[in-house]
Amino acid sequence: MAKYLFVYHGGTSPNTQAEIDEVMDQWGAWFASMGGAVIDGGAPVGLSTTVNSDGSVVNNGGANPASGYSLIDAADDQDAVNKAKACPILAAGGSIELAPIHEM
Repeated sequence: MAKYLFVYHGGTSPNTQAEIDEVMDQWGAWFASMGGAVIDGGAPVGLSTTVNSDGSVVNNGGANPASGYSLIDAADDQDAVNKAKACPILAAGGSIELAPIHEM
């Protein structure tokens, strides 16, 4: 198994407590469906700051701001993609960027 970084982008935010509860239930069910493959369920994140090679700093979240992350075990790239396809953020209009983690 390889470790994959799932970076979530976009998606709508729930507005009421009932919507929050429903979304959290969806995420909980998705993580439960992957069982032991969930290394770290992660968390939502705020806007990022970019430090460029020239030392300049940009505080705008970047071109495609991250909204959260998870660490997931997967057999290979296709397994990671298959796991990502069931993520609730997709139904909320978001996307997932997947990257294998190279052990050092």
